[in-house]
Amino acid sequence: MPDDAKPPFARVSLIGLGLIGSSIARAVRETMADVHLTGFDADTGVRERARALGFADAIAESAADAVAEADLVILCVPVGSMAAAASAIAGALPADAVVSDVGSSKASVAATLREALPNATIVPAHPVAGTENSGPEAGFASLFQGRWCILTPDAEADPQAVERLQDFWTRMGAKVERMDAKHHDMVLAVTSHLPHLIAFTIVGTASDLEGVTESEVIKYSAGGFRDFTRIAASDPTMWRDIFLTNRDAVLDMLQRFSEDLSLLQRAIRWGEGDTLFDLFTRTRAIRRSIIEQGQDDARPDFGRKHS
Repeated sequence: MPDDAKPPFARVSLIGLGLIGSSIARAVRETMADVHLTGFDADTGVRERARALGFADAIAESAADAVAEADLVILCVPVGSMAAAASAIAGALPADAVVSDVGSSKASVAATLREALPNATIVPAHPVAGTENSGPEAGFASLFQGRWCILTPDAEADPQAVERLQDFWTRMGAKVERMDAKHHDMVLAVTSHLPHLIAFTIVGTASDLEGVTESEVIKYSAGGFRDFTRIAASDPTMWRDIFLTNRDAVLDMLQRFSEDLSLLQRAIRWGEGDTLFDLFTRTRAIRRSIIEQGQDDARPDFGRKHS
């Protein structure tokens, strides 16, 4: 599509101005400069900081005011706050506006949005991108470049609205995939939710060990543990809500993981080296596939810069 083609939406409203919301705003500024951006955050301090940062044309004092003239509304709030955010805009939402979100669990969010906004055009989405940082200062325009954004429209979704939203994310550099909401939740339970749960557990276990002081955990953090701490530093509210709203898929994957872990425990106990070697060979190949698909950095130490 030509760079000067008309943007799919003229007036975009972002409800929630943390890492994802502020990154969308910055990306829109760089890739769709003519789009009028309004924003709102329930936190007064965040609204003030967003105004100072200047990544939107206007920061409203209410969610209703923010969406009053929008043709695309994106709810960039924790999945546990979707119901409240949707209810707050229900009375002011223009009839022809498309409503989307950025939540990491899709089936529950879609049901929540349909209940709160029964007459709205809803196209749920999940940009699979982020960092362990949060807040409006943490956002950056290139966050979505080369990353996947998964759209999970239901069977009755307006095809034109889905196409427009796909165009919107593509312009910001994302690779767009469409997927059934329940299938999305299962896939993300494996690729994102379970790894975060493991990271939270490992870091918590290390801090609870009576024979190891906190200073020793920090001082002797090898690469593996250090990388777990990066994941475990993710936003507590967001991840609490993800685990509660995607509980069925997470519990299913956790059960499978527990069974695999028991087999690994047995292999170590009984000195079954071939079993361990075969597993590690298979998992190494998966890592290489991720790099080949451009979803991570193959440079030493994950591309970290060292002074």
